[in-house]
Amino acid sequence: MLPKPLGHYSQIVRAGDLFFLSGQIAIDPITNEICLFGGDAAKQTNLILKNIETILAGENLKKENIVKMTLCLTDLSQFSKVNEVYADFFGTHKPARTTVEVAGLPKGAAIEIETVAQS
Repeated sequence: MLPKPLGHYSQIVRAGDLFFLSGQIAIDPITNEICLFGGDAAKQTNLILKNIETILAGENLKKENIVKMTLCLTDLSQFSKVNEVYADFFGTHKPARTTVEVAGLPKGAAIEIETVAQS
């Protein structure tokens, strides 16, 4: 089950052999409620990555198809915890990545992740 978008946008768009996933925050795919986990960016990251995996599966893609991710964090001091979750999720696969600190994210999220995958 996929979380519903918060606004007027597509979760995923295909352009040739590339797939662009809109920025994802931690949304429970069953209730469509935001899961802030008390501001814990690592727990939010875990849920986001699971949701991304589900979105990709809808296009017959796997996490190994991910070529680039952009992580937006409201507090870079949580980066090491987020990086642990990220590394556990990907294992030996290492997509290109950019991580930036931002002033704020929708619904008070601590992290938002944007993804590019290739078939």
